[in-house]
Amino acid sequence: MILKWGIVGAGRISHDFVASLTVFPISDHQVVAVAGGSKDRADKFAADHGIPKSYEGYEGLAKDEDVDIVYVGNLNTQHFDTTKLMLEHGKHVLCEKPFTLNEKQTRRLVQIARERKLFLMEAIWSRCFPAYKEMKRLIDSGAIGDVLFASLHFGLALQHVDRLTELNMGGGAILDLGVYILQFQQYIFRGLTPVKIAVNGHLNKSGTDESCGAIITYPGGKMAMVSTSARVSLPNEGIVVGTKGTLRLPDFWCPDRLITPDGVLEFPFPKTTQSFLHKNSVGLSYEGEEARQCIKAGKLESPCITHEESIELARLMDYLRKEMGVAYPEDFQDI
Repeated sequence: MILKWGIVGAGRISHDFVASLTVFPISDHQVVAVAGGSKDRADKFAADHGIPKSYEGYEGLAKDEDVDIVYVGNLNTQHFDTTKLMLEHGKHVLCEKPFTLNEKQTRRLVQIARERKLFLMEAIWSRCFPAYKEMKRLIDSGAIGDVLFASLHFGLALQHVDRLTELNMGGGAILDLGVYILQFQQYIFRGLTPVKIAVNGHLNKSGTDESCGAIITYPGGKMAMVSTSARVSLPNEGIVVGTKGTLRLPDFWCPDRLITPDGVLEFPFPKTTQSFLHKNSVGLSYEGEEARQCIKAGKLESPCITHEESIELARLMDYLRKEMGVAYPEDFQDI
């Protein structure tokens, strides 16, 4: 089955996503249109990637009958309205993380997708990596015993990037980087509900969170310790500790290896001649193929990151932001 993609956003992450799809034959994935905030940017993106159609604004792409699914790669503050527009025009959607700015928006998008029987997925690309699937297999098999502890620390020096700092752009470490640490511990303790969350951190001069740490306590003696920073680089490793051993996932948001008690497992990325702007971005191809396989099977959500998990992630980020004193204008708007 060929999946015809429309791309929203002519920026860096959209570049990497389109480039990653070239690892597949054109009979599986084809990018047929791109929409940008300006015609010049959309036209240039289309020319650079050999895309036949380009649009200024997003309505033209939403109405394009050649498009099966839309990859939403614009700003955080635009995710809700853009995804809603695409769903209302009958398009499947793969939307970049964070899915939306809050739980309220996320619930609304899930409701629309379910009502219209359309596939909708938050682009938590990490979940689709082979290293994640092997890690979960080892955990489920009991290879490291009863898992009691997870540790995640993800930080990059990004205070010079406006979209990471400004309140009106949905800025803050929690939404941009924290979503990765939260989804990891959620994946490890899948199906469990936290009984207590302790949060602390620091705000920047713009009033958004530049750093945040949390201790998330689960039933049964289980606990996750997570931290994120948009001011300094952190170890950026995921650690899972069980009663019989430990798993370590270097570069846990886009890993190509897993360190187990028995040695190091390697997961080479697909080969491509394309150039990428972000670390290991050829791995975006995994989520693209996950979307195709789900749609081919008639699924409305991916088992890698379900709708309920996206809602839970939004709820967790809302809670961390509330404890930090960070609120967006959209938190007070009716939808």
